[in-house]
Amino acid sequence: MPVWIFYSCLVILFWGVVGLFQKLGSNRMSPKGIIVWMTVGYILLVPWLLTKAGLNHLGPRDIAIGVVGGLTNGLGAWYLFASLDAGAKASVAVPLTALNPLLTILLAMVILSERLTPLQWFGVVLAIVAGVMISYETQTSQ
Repeated sequence: MPVWIFYSCLVILFWGVVGLFQKLGSNRMSPKGIIVWMTVGYILLVPWLLTKAGLNHLGPRDIAIGVVGGLTNGLGAWYLFASLDAGAKASVAVPLTALNPLLTILLAMVILSERLTPLQWFGVVLAIVAGVMISYETQTSQ
């Protein structure tokens, strides 16, 4: 098995579990509080990451890309927590927000001139259908 598949499986594991912790956190604190404590978690990883990453060759543009990526990641997480705080079900909000690769695909097509195969377009359509289906809720009669 290629090592990237193993790493991808770890992403599924960790990001699958984090959705549960995000909902548990939103039941106990504000979205801003969750961001603060998640940031502490990231900071705790910094010493280990610094031993694994070769950062001495990075230029200002590379650092800017990393910082902007971190800011957009943090803002995205904050709005996910805000949706959970506003009453969203974790079983709906977390998978729905996981459709973010659709925007990545669009940006890659526009900015990087990447193209999709017909099979990949079919996957995009299925992802959109899945997003609609998972977010659909019937009205309960009262």
